Amino acid sequence: MNFKTIWQSLLAIVACGATFTVALILAVSLYVSPAWSADYNKQVLTDTDFSHQDLTDASFDHTNLRGSDFSFSNLSGVRLFGANLSRANLEGADLSNASLESARLTRSNLTNAILSGAYLTNAMLQEATITGADFTGVLMSPITEKQLCKVASGTNPTTGRDTRDTLFCP
Repeated sequence: MNFKTIWQSLLAIVACGATFTVALILAVSLYVSPAWSADYNKQVLTDTDFSHQDLTDASFDHTNLRGSDFSFSNLSGVRLFGANLSRANLEGADLSNASLESARLTRSNLTNAILSGAYLTNAMLQEATITGADFTGVLMSPITEKQLCKVASGTNPTTGRDTRDTLFCP
């Protein structure tokens, strides 16, 4: 819709006795479509290229993403509950506040990824590359934390945080 159509609708609503504020809210709500996050739940998307994309708040619950490329993507607030991300490339991805409960991240590349505030409970991270990853405030099991500390190294280039420090490694 164009500005002229919205303005005409606004004037018509005001002419009917509504206050200007109520009229403005009604007119805008008629012509502004809501923003919806993408829903990729329960799909098979193996080897898919999602690199360099803004996927904020998208949902990939129980999705097979084996070998997919999410490098340098914004995955902030994304739901990946029970997703298969084995051998996925998440290099430089922003996974802040992402939900990765029960996700399979075996042999995934998390080099320089930001996982601040993410949920990694019951996630499988065997043989994952975590050089330079930022795990600040991540919720994970002590067993997973201990496993990651064995291979943790590097400093995240975006946040400046040392991987071992964000994991509270001894």
